[in-house]
Amino acid sequence: MGYNLYLSALLMAATCCSLILTYLCWKRRSLPIAISYGLGMLTGSLYSFGYAFEIASTSLEHIRFWLRIEYIGIPFGTVLWFIMVLQYTGRQSWVSRRNVTLLMIVPVITFIAHYTNEWHHLFYKSMTLNAAEGFMLATLVKGPLYKLHVVYSYSFFAIGMIFLVQMYLKAIPRMKTPVALMIIGSWGPYGFTLVYLTGVFHLPIDISPFGFLFSGIFFLWGIYQFNMLRLAPLALQQVLRSMQEAVIVFDLDHVLISYNRSARERVQGLNNKSIGRTAAEVFANSSVLLGQILQEPSLLTKLQLPSPTGDKFYNVQLSYVWNNSSKPIGKMLLLSEITENVRTQERLMDNARQLGELNTFKDRMFSVIAHDIRDPIAVLVNLMEILEEEMQGSRENREEIVHEMGRQIHNTFALVDSLLDFFRTQAGGLVFHPLERDVSYAVEQNLRLMSVRSGRKHIEIISEIPEGTYVYADKEMLELIIRNLLTNAIKFTADGGFIFLKAERKDQHLVISVRDTGQGIAPEQADTLLQDQYPVSLLGTDGERGMGLGLSLCREFVRLNGGEIWFDSTPLQGSTFFFSLPLPPAGSVVAAGRWVEGGMKQ
Repeated sequence: MGYNLYLSALLMAATCCSLILTYLCWKRRSLPIAISYGLGMLTGSLYSFGYAFEIASTSLEHIRFWLRIEYIGIPFGTVLWFIMVLQYTGRQSWVSRRNVTLLMIVPVITFIAHYTNEWHHLFYKSMTLNAAEGFMLATLVKGPLYKLHVVYSYSFFAIGMIFLVQMYLKAIPRMKTPVALMIIGSWGPYGFTLVYLTGVFHLPIDISPFGFLFSGIFFLWGIYQFNMLRLAPLALQQVLRSMQEAVIVFDLDHVLISYNRSARERVQGLNNKSIGRTAAEVFANSSVLLGQILQEPSLLTKLQLPSPTGDKFYNVQLSYVWNNSSKPIGKMLLLSEITENVRTQERLMDNARQLGELNTFKDRMFSVIAHDIRDPIAVLVNLMEILEEEMQGSRENREEIVHEMGRQIHNTFALVDSLLDFFRTQAGGLVFHPLERDVSYAVEQNLRLMSVRSGRKHIEIISEIPEGTYVYADKEMLELIIRNLLTNAIKFTADGGFIFLKAERKDQHLVISVRDTGQGIAPEQADTLLQDQYPVSLLGTDGERGMGLGLSLCREFVRLNGGEIWFDSTPLQGSTFFFSLPLPPAGSVVAAGRWVEGGMKQ
């Protein structure tokens, strides 16, 4: 029995070794690198299996048959190995469908040329039997397509080795051993084939398939001792993939080892090129997250991170990853999104603040109402009692008492009217609906309403606002602003005084002024008059009372209409209140008129 049978048995052992590696990769097929590596091992097993029977064959026909079995895998082995190297060295993005298709062109040509060689003899020029070693061997004269196959394979082998060497030089100490095993293991088939093809040593048989046995030993060692291909168990990968929390794993040197889909979707900076890079490189634009990673493992903390749809909030927990010897081998960062919870908490806090303000307003309002409503009603009750007593004993004219009752009733009505207006603004009852409004018309309407009140104090109100003076404002709000400013002017103007209304255009606004000849505003009150949300009301020149809500309403309504309100006052000489409102927008009917001094002219 020739030694070819022993070699055949050894090749079967190499086949088994390759199939074991193929099976290990099949169990971890969820990882792209496991697929490419597993298919590469499968092509190697076809090569060694076919050659085991080739060297045991006794006829040229049998040798041709087993060569065809070998060449099911031989043309594609180098491309699959190169794809695996790209994935292993962090160049996963290069493995696109287009690139893989281009890489497969020459292997497909090789495959077809080998199977059709009998027609063209471009792959093997001739094939003869040689029994010099005591058993039948095929002597092959290579053709141009065979040489193309060899050049193509070794070109990509050289490029792949460059990538592996670069990875080895840049790797941290604990990663150098598995990378070295990858380099040595890869040299098995290619190194043996190179020795055979160059003829450095006289070898009657092709020793290339024995290189797979050499490679299998180193690859198995690397996989089991160093997790060389990072082939994590499939169950663990499925768990990480299905987790809603973002999981990012680093080694002790803060090199990114793995992350799940949630992390890629939620954390900016993670992509296919991130694996194998340091945290400082991956999260260079996120100093907050980087600082969390570089510190010692800590308890739960809250972190705010940017995202394309706005800032997100996360509960962050950093913990060690321990091996079977209870020694730390890495760090795991776990991020649980709590954005909705934070937003809800912010809304609750805002609601609590608003409730606090409303409660303060309620207390202040009760205090004001207790004083400002109780007093005039008490006076009305007393006056009614006096009137009833005197009317029973006398028929004299009680005009003075009736006049005072009327004044108190008017004050109480104005108080209740202001309360209703203010409550409507606080409850959102007023609807803002701006339109083109004629200021002169609104003034005339309010002057008619104020005629009794101003006439009682012999106050003359003069409006210098011409017809056709338009603003763009809400009708109800405009009238309330004018009514409140006129009420205040009448309230603080003595008998026989004057009130003037004017309007002037400034830029895109109309500035309306209400000037009185009253008692003016004291300096200490002027500092807070339009600043205090609930100003204290003062008595008018004829004892008029109020809640102090009129100016608060004016300020709020002017702001809603896009204007401003301010005043100028000199004690004992009078006050002027100004407020601005937008002019009608361009293109409107009234805007087409021509502005003249004092107003709009149609």
